[in-house]
Parts: sequence; C-alpha cells; structure tokens
Amino acid sequence: MKPYRSMLFVPGHKSAWADKGVASGADAIILDLEDSVPPADKADARVTVGGTIDRLTAEGVRPDLWVRCNPDVTGLLNGDLEAVIRPGLTGLFLAKVFDAADIVRLDAVITHIERREGLPEGEIGLLVSYETAQSMANCEEIAAASSRVVSLLGATGPDADAGRELGIEFTPEGIETLYLRSRLVLAARSNGIHHPVVGVWQDIKNLDGLRTFCLDNRRLGYRGLVVIHPSHVAVAHEIFTPDSDTVEYYRRLLEAYREAERAGSSAVDFEGQHIDIAHVKTAEEIITRADAVAANA
Repeated sequence: MKPYRSMLFVPGHKSAWADKGVASGADAIILDLEDSVPPADKADARVTVGGTIDRLTAEGVRPDLWVRCNPDVTGLLNGDLEAVIRPGLTGLFLAKVFDAADIVRLDAVITHIERREGLPEGEIGLLVSYETAQSMANCEEIAAASSRVVSLLGATGPDADAGRELGIEFTPEGIETLYLRSRLVLAARSNGIHHPVVGVWQDIKNLDGLRTFCLDNRRLGYRGLVVIHPSHVAVAHEIFTPDSDTVEYYRRLLEAYREAERAGSSAVDFEGQHIDIAHVKTAEEIITRADAVAANA
C-alpha cells in the first residue's frame, strides 16, 4: 500500500463533498456508507458512491478511492460490495470486524465479484478498523488472515466505538489506549504491514492538539491519520512527511557507511554516533518512505 499520510472520510450520499475531499489534498478519500449516512439513505448512497468512483476515476484524480461499507452484522454488507467493487476502487475500510473468519469470508466474496466482473484479482485492499473488543483481542490473527489486508487502524477518540467497547475514558494524552495502539503496530509490522494509520481526532478546531496527537502516534509507529475534516489534512501531512533535515541526515549516514565499507570497515563513527548495518537499514527504510510520499504527493 502507498504510504497514506491522510485518509479523509466523505459521506457517501453527498457526491459533491467528494470534490471537496479531492481539493483538500488528502492522499486517499474514504467514501462512507456506514455511520455518516442516515439509515433511510443507505440504498441510494450505494448508487451515489458507485457513480462517484466512476466519475472521479474518469477525471484521473490523485487521491486513491476507498469505501467504508456497512459491517456484516447490519445485513447490508453484501449489497454494498455488489455496488462499489468496480474499476477505480482501491480498497475497503472495514468497520466492526470480530475475528479472522470475517476477513476470510470477505476475501472470498470479493474474489468472486472480481472474477465475475473481469477485474484484476487480489488488487482490492482491506484496511481493518479495530472497533470491537473481539477484534482487538484477535488483532494479530486478523492482520494475518488475508494478503488483502494492507493496513490497520488504531481507533481512538472520545465516545466512539472502541472506547465504548473497552469502557475507557478518552484523554488527549492517550495513556488509556497506549497498549492497544502499540499492539496494533506490532500486529501490523509482524505481518509485513508497514503503514498502519491512526484516528480519529474529533476536536475539529483544535489543530495544536491534533498536531501533538499525530506526533505522538508517529513516534509509536503509525504512518498516517484517518481524518474527518479537510482542515486536518495539512497537519497530518506536516507530521507524517519525513522532514528534509531528517532525510538528508540519513543520506549522509548512508554515504559515510558506504565509504567506510569501501575502506574495509562495517562500522563507523558518524557525526559522533556509532553506526553499522542496522542503522543503514533504518536509513534506507526512511529514505524509501520519503521517496514514496514524494511520488504520491
């Protein structure tokens, strides 16, 4: 998966809002069929989302297009899948998953639709949002359940599904979710998923708090933010884009190591720090991520 610094939710039944999402500069847009769509509008929203995907794809928009379907427990999931799996869809944002079997069943249904419609098989990715206590307890198995799983969301926020499931009280500092968020990063990395995302920040006008939230989660291993307002996109990009000084530092580190290697050494004093091949691998990963972000911008 591309390194998404921002994934912006857009209500699926409001097609014009998708254009605002594109204008925000978000790396990806999530066309929502779940919580932001009133129950009476669910069926029409499927048609609208399908049309939005077709239109934006034809226009060649930059952000990737994702859809959050209604969860299986609502009885709406299969209809959502039939309506939105089409050319131009990058992936599905999964709400209220419970265990690995949910992912296996969904993978089979997606594969069936891809084959029936003549779509490239296996290209539709899955982003799992951990919103149920069962999914959090089974996060490693869920992450490993299908090669389609390309990202995990460490859900947080006051009064939302994850907090209610666990009975926690939200704080901006996030101590109450630190274990969960750390465990999800480990589940992601141990399954080759290098771009877990975090979200959401609900205090829309508090951009300083958002900046701190992003920075704390970047340090924890998250690589992007699921956002609910266009004004949050710029902050997410600021924090989750490797800064030029850091990238330049690691480029110098690589060159110093290569020079030492040519001289027959596998360790070197670089700007007062001991470095060896482990540090080189870290530098290469950060530079690769920075180059991927630049290519996607």
